[in-house]
Amino acid sequence: MAPRFTVLTPDAQYADDAVIERQAGGADVEFVIRRERDRKKIPDEVYAQCDALLTWHELRVDQSVIDKMPRCRIIVRAGVGFDHIDLAAAGAAGIPVANTPDYGTSEVADHAIGLMLALLRGIPAYDRALQADPVGNYTLEAGRLTRRIRGTTIGIVGLGRIGTATAMRAKAFGLEVLAYDPYIPRGMEIALGVTRVETLSDLLSASDIVSVHAPLTPETHRLFGDAAFSVMRPHAVLINTARGAIVDLDALLGALQAGRIAGAALDVLPEEPPPEPLPALLQAYHEQPDWLRGRLILTPHAAWSSPESQADARRLSAETTVAYLRSGALRNCVNEAVLDRKKLRR
Repeated sequence: MAPRFTVLTPDAQYADDAVIERQAGGADVEFVIRRERDRKKIPDEVYAQCDALLTWHELRVDQSVIDKMPRCRIIVRAGVGFDHIDLAAAGAAGIPVANTPDYGTSEVADHAIGLMLALLRGIPAYDRALQADPVGNYTLEAGRLTRRIRGTTIGIVGLGRIGTATAMRAKAFGLEVLAYDPYIPRGMEIALGVTRVETLSDLLSASDIVSVHAPLTPETHRLFGDAAFSVMRPHAVLINTARGAIVDLDALLGALQAGRIAGAALDVLPEEPPPEPLPALLQAYHEQPDWLRGRLILTPHAAWSSPESQADARRLSAETTVAYLRSGALRNCVNEAVLDRKKLRR
């Protein structure tokens, strides 16, 4: 059977030849797989021939890319965040954009709790110290932030799927849970057994641990800057497994240096991988001066990662793509508000 549809993945995040995608798509779908970060490295004719774009997070899908795809009927993000896709430009061209929200929830929530434990139980700090000197460093000195977790307060910023999963895990550790999310329905907090606060400032001033689970939007861009850090408790720690640009790295460096917060754990950065020369915070992390040691943990946008999660992201995003191409069934549309349905491509 000759393929009816061509799906382009410009920035595939797997090593095989789209085995899962081809199984989900069937014989009438051809997957064209590239592994680029620079959209200019993909020839224009490859863009021009695609009926759908199934993208990860490495390549920005802006007006220049959309203009290259006259046949493209849908853009699907193999993942949750879609801040690298120009929703308005796609919508104006009659192209719906869908994401894949039903994968990786458990992994990211587990990672957020793991980062909390790593900071507040000193696990990586102890490990590094013992690697350097298993005898001389067999002490408690490296665990600078170690404290009892039970009975303290965690503030969840963003009570969506992952924020909710994190809140439920936090309750199991005996934490009091506050939540700030102006977009969830009233009463959600009652169903979850958490306490809702009305402002971010209210959450920050009352929390010993702050965990970020919000999308990156103009509203949340650099939400954690000087103003936010000035409200946080000096012994508080910040955990971000959401989007890197929600945290201003320079402001975080200043807050750590001045002792306005105790520590931070980041799985995401504003630019990934980080640029060279390194931003000041990352240079300090690399050099590990004494004032920072044990107070900052980084992981490489790994919170979502597991073999199971990656397989789910691949299968579900392929299913979403193919369902729309075959029947027009649209799942998880994220640009409905700006989608020109008169220009939908059939």
